[in-house]
Amino acid sequence: MRDAVIVDMVRTVSGKGKPGGALSHLHPADLLATVLRELVERSGIEPSVIEDVVGGCVTQTGVQSSNITRSAVLAAGFPVTVPATTVDRQCGSSQQALHFAAHTVIAGGADVVVACGVESMSRAPLWSNVGEADPHGAGVAERFPPRLVPQGISAELVAARWKLTRAELDAYACASHARAAEAGASGLFAPDLVTAEGCALTTDETLRGDTTVEGLARLAPSFRDEAMADRFPEINWSVTAGNSSPLTDGASAALVMSGEKAAALGLRGRARVHTTAVAGDDPVLMLMGVLPATERVLKRAGLSPQDIGFFEVNEAFAAVPLAWQREFGVPGEKLNVNGGAIALGHPLGASGLRIASTLVQTLEDQGARYGLQTMCEAGGMANATVLERLP
Repeated sequence: MRDAVIVDMVRTVSGKGKPGGALSHLHPADLLATVLRELVERSGIEPSVIEDVVGGCVTQTGVQSSNITRSAVLAAGFPVTVPATTVDRQCGSSQQALHFAAHTVIAGGADVVVACGVESMSRAPLWSNVGEADPHGAGVAERFPPRLVPQGISAELVAARWKLTRAELDAYACASHARAAEAGASGLFAPDLVTAEGCALTTDETLRGDTTVEGLARLAPSFRDEAMADRFPEINWSVTAGNSSPLTDGASAALVMSGEKAAALGLRGRARVHTTAVAGDDPVLMLMGVLPATERVLKRAGLSPQDIGFFEVNEAFAAVPLAWQREFGVPGEKLNVNGGAIALGHPLGASGLRIASTLVQTLEDQGARYGLQTMCEAGGMANATVLERLP
């Protein structure tokens, strides 16, 4: 059977997703074009050999509408013959783009595909594509009365169900910043980072290496809502801006090929897309689709948690990896060991491949064979991927 190998991955630094953020001056098509150009230049391939570009983006409105990935391909200067499409699996969009790219290669539908993602939360704010409209419709409202809840409330529900205290959430968030700062200082992230036009930063703008538990403890809960308190009396209101991922701008990309094509082009794969899975779960609890997704991908791969060298569980909220860790019993020294989205940012459509980049860098740094990443997604879904480091 054909395999799908990741020849290389690149990403921009994470910029604060607000006006004045380090990447907010760039149109998202130009931001994504930055990583597409870099990916081609680093590999030395001709862009004309790319048979498709699959990009993730969540808020597909305004400057991110009209198939933003195609606009980025054209902005990157690729031949007009290179097609592109944009997918939305919410926060897992670029991880899903990687899945689609790998599936296409494995099935023989193409030999060379680029997976990528972009999100400019400063220019296309979260939910700006919804406005006053009801995004779900009457059928969903009837099935889940009185209505679905925002993700922040879901994070509170996760914290309550798994009995996670405010102190635990803040301690985890502080550790994320410390781990990311240490990894950045060691140069771990540098090989995959791309400099964006007009941005002089070489480290993620969202990273605060001086974060303390005491400072985090002073922050007020971000999602306190009296109506929700009546509906969910178990909530303790522990989720804050400090133990959640920040609004972020960023872009990421991966060059995916069949092993045979990579060899023919004289390129070496960094990792193999070993196994993929996606799962659905309760859309009210929403964020814990990572549990069935992890179980499914491990079963499909024929692996156990003990076989995995390192795990990346997206830190949309600290409650998610902590609850996941309690279910699978994975030690802290194998989970998000170089920090996660709380410190490195969460540019929604680009996060899946940012995480893949960090995971592969970790496998390379530690000489481990297998890594597993999983991403919670709005609507109660999750992607999970097992990557295998190639020697």
